[in-house]
Amino acid sequence: MKKLLMATSAAAMMAGSAFAAGHADEVKIGVILGFTGPLESITPAMGAGAEMAMAEVTESGALLGGATVTSVRGDSTCIDAGAATAAAERLVTSDNVNAIMGADCSGVTGAILQNVARANGVVMISPSATSPGLSTAEDDGLFFRTAPSDARQGVIITEILQDRGVSEVALTYTNNDYGKGLADAFQAAFEAAGGTVTISAAHEDGKADYSAEVGALASAGGEVLVVAGYVDQGGSGIIRSSLDSGAFDTFYLPDGMVGAVLNDNFGAELNGSYGAYPGTDNAGAGKFVELAEAAGFDGTGAFAPESYDAAALIMLAMQAAGSADSADFKDHVFDVANAPGVEIMPGELARGLELIAAGEDIDYVGASAVELIGPGESAGNYQEIEFADGVYSTINYR
Repeated sequence: MKKLLMATSAAAMMAGSAFAAGHADEVKIGVILGFTGPLESITPAMGAGAEMAMAEVTESGALLGGATVTSVRGDSTCIDAGAATAAAERLVTSDNVNAIMGADCSGVTGAILQNVARANGVVMISPSATSPGLSTAEDDGLFFRTAPSDARQGVIITEILQDRGVSEVALTYTNNDYGKGLADAFQAAFEAAGGTVTISAAHEDGKADYSAEVGALASAGGEVLVVAGYVDQGGSGIIRSSLDSGAFDTFYLPDGMVGAVLNDNFGAELNGSYGAYPGTDNAGAGKFVELAEAAGFDGTGAFAPESYDAAALIMLAMQAAGSADSADFKDHVFDVANAPGVEIMPGELARGLELIAAGEDIDYVGASAVELIGPGESAGNYQEIEFADGVYSTINYR
């Protein structure tokens, strides 16, 4: 079936060369991330990752008969659904983007999906929105994500804690879709495995003092404090208050808490703490890091590989459809993302585009070992980290 679709796509490309030349001289992709807000320290590398894929495709001249690809940025703020929706609306109605790479945080992603993407028929591929609720959201076939659902992350956290002999934890989460979704997924998995969550308590971002929240967590007790928050916001505030008061000295850090700023802000104070965020040790991951270094940014940052892959899938699906119109290429995202086909790694987007144009199947592996399942989300690979000597490093892959 996939062979037939690809052959049909190739035929459509040849028959529609006037479209490619006349209407796809420039393809615009919106890059909407929290360039300000609680994840602002990791979004620069995410944006750079997506734009590196766009530059690679533009340089190849192989997309839709030689189209250039332009990035148009928008600020999701990560937490303000109204501002994120307005930014996305501008991208779609004023800048006329063909697709959206983003958003980042789950709440604003859901808002953009329902209020902008569905209303305008625009494809979205998020590199980092992980709420389990997005798996069942109405999306008209327009929404995908190269990050795994937090239903998967809840299992990963449980496995890591169990492997370290931890049976009792306190849990705090940022009070939004991401935090609540991850907290619920983790608690269900941990308790099903025989563990005990002594307390599951929300915290608000943007506070100067978290002593009351930490006091309640400490009263409940636990061997480890699981902090399902944001590295540039309340999550780090919870850790600082815990360390200063002596309430906890060991923390589990999920994906939203992993960033180089932790090394700067806490250093050796976090020695012995650990966590995980999406990542893989496949050949594509290593190649992406090399390409990122050459491009002048850190490719090891959380969700930077997934951002490259999200942008790549958009452009490869356009090629498979012979069209930059979301209505045409939305049904080709799965085709280019999964087997069978020639495996395509970072730096090989030109090859992928050329194979598609020749009617061949591709299997885009990319920087994060892309494999889409179910409602168009990543099956999920994680890298386990641990703090030692004042910095965190990857110690395992799951």
